[in-house]
Amino acid sequence: MIKEKFGEKLEQAIQSGLPFLFKREIDPNILSIGGAGVCCASALALGFGEFFLGSVLLALGGLFDLVDGIVARHFGVETRFGAFLDSTLDRLVDMVVLLALVIHYAVTGDPFVASVAGLCLVTSVLTSYAKARADAMGVHLPGGVVERGERILLIALGGFLGFMEPALWILALGSVVTVAQRFEAARRGLSQSSGDSGEKNSGGEWLHEK
Repeated sequence: MIKEKFGEKLEQAIQSGLPFLFKREIDPNILSIGGAGVCCASALALGFGEFFLGSVLLALGGLFDLVDGIVARHFGVETRFGAFLDSTLDRLVDMVVLLALVIHYAVTGDPFVASVAGLCLVTSVLTSYAKARADAMGVHLPGGVVERGERILLIALGGFLGFMEPALWILALGSVVTVAQRFEAARRGLSQSSGDSGEKNSGGEWLHEK
C-alpha cells in the first residue's frame, strides 16, 4: 500500500536527500546484500530483546532495500539476476526477523505473543507466494493492506516506541486480511482468464512480492 501510493515520491526524496549515492555507479547487488546483512543483525538484536537497537538496524537495512532498486534504475544497470537476488533476500529478511521475535517471546515465557509472531511469519510467506504464483499464471494481484514496507515499518515502530506486542497484533491482523484479499483477487482473475488450460498444480516461484 505504501509502495503503490508513495513509491514515486519516496524515490524522489531519496534521490534528493542522498545525492552522493548517484554520483558514481554503485553495484546495486552490493547494496542488497549489505541491507540483508544489517537486517540479519537486527534479527539477532530482536531475538535478545534489544528492541530499540533491533529497530534502528531494521530501519537502516530497510533503507538499503529502498535504495538498491533506485540506484539500479538511475544507472540503467537493472538485471534479472539483481531482481532475483533482491527478492530472495527480502524473503530471507522477513523470515529471519519474524523468527527472531517468535524465539524471543517463546524463550521469555510468552507463548501467546510468540504464536502471534508465528502467525505474522506464516502470513508473510503466504502473501509472497500468492502474488508470485498468480503472476506466474498471468494474473496481477493488488498489493493489499500489508506489504513488505508496512511489515518492516510496523516492526520498526514497535521497537522504537516500546509497543512491539501491539505492533505484532496489528501486523498479524493486517497480514491475514492481505492474504484473504490476494486469494479473492486471484480467484476472480483466474476465473476470468481464458488461459486456464495452462499449468494448474505444479510448483511456482514466489520471489516478487515487496
